[in-house]
Amino acid sequence: MSGYISEIFGYRAEDTSEVALNNISKQVCPFLSSYCTKALGDRANRTLSGVCAVRQVTVGSPDVICCPSRIYAENYKMLATVGEKAFGSKLNLYAGRLAVAKAKEENGAVAVFGHGWGGELPLPKRKGKGSYYVDWILARLDGKGELVEFTAIEVQTIDTTGSYQNARRALIEHHKIEKDSVGLNWENVSKRIIPQIIYKGQVLQREELCRSGLYFVCPVPVYDRVLERLGGKEKLPSFPTQPAAIHFVAYDYLRDVPATDGSIRPLGIIEEYCTTVYKVQEAFSAVDLPEQNVYRDAIRRSLYD
Repeated sequence: MSGYISEIFGYRAEDTSEVALNNISKQVCPFLSSYCTKALGDRANRTLSGVCAVRQVTVGSPDVICCPSRIYAENYKMLATVGEKAFGSKLNLYAGRLAVAKAKEENGAVAVFGHGWGGELPLPKRKGKGSYYVDWILARLDGKGELVEFTAIEVQTIDTTGSYQNARRALIEHHKIEKDSVGLNWENVSKRIIPQIIYKGQVLQREELCRSGLYFVCPVPVYDRVLERLGGKEKLPSFPTQPAAIHFVAYDYLRDVPATDGSIRPLGIIEEYCTTVYKVQEAFSAVDLPEQNVYRDAIRRSLYD
């Protein structure tokens, strides 16, 4: 595999505007308003990655977001968007217990837990060993500051294989886009992502205050690959929102907004598909078997053909 860096420190790789180059030189993540949290190399030679998205060399390959922080653009707009969909109302978001007082002032608010907002809330792991963490919990509080309901959000971008260090060096030092050995780890979709969605969905569907289930937010290519692995929409029937729901949400670059130098490309919901954890588990367990005796025939071909 090989590919290119398509976005670095928040801006398109092709962007040579003053604001983009200044951001690269400072190595700042514009989505977290701090230094990039992704590091490359060993402890003695750590450098900040800054890579937000990559694309493969195949003509027409899309930019694929590879850093979760990229999903949190525009001051965590994604959280507000999902919260409004889940709760049916637009409320302000506050970190953890800060939301209690704000809810009383504003006749309702959303308490956010995760990624430095209000601390992550662990779920018990199977057989009581260790913990699973849902990336985000959004808890709606009423005008008295009382917990009314909550929903959960899992965020998944794409893990990369190979390396983009040479391509990164070319961009930072010479403002040149060069090909590197970076690839996309699609195997991780089946091995890790889907089983975790199933487990977390099963836990949440037993929660009396989790009425909208789990929201799984990911870039369009990951969304497409997950649904494909589950047999497609034709084998994964849609259901209305419910405690056992899993909302697959494709959150990616808005297609009707042109890319311009000096501007960060906005993100938004491109597509959403809602089913249940039971249907996801059923689809994931289903296996399309080959014809009978395929190994026998392969052995015979190797021995006698």
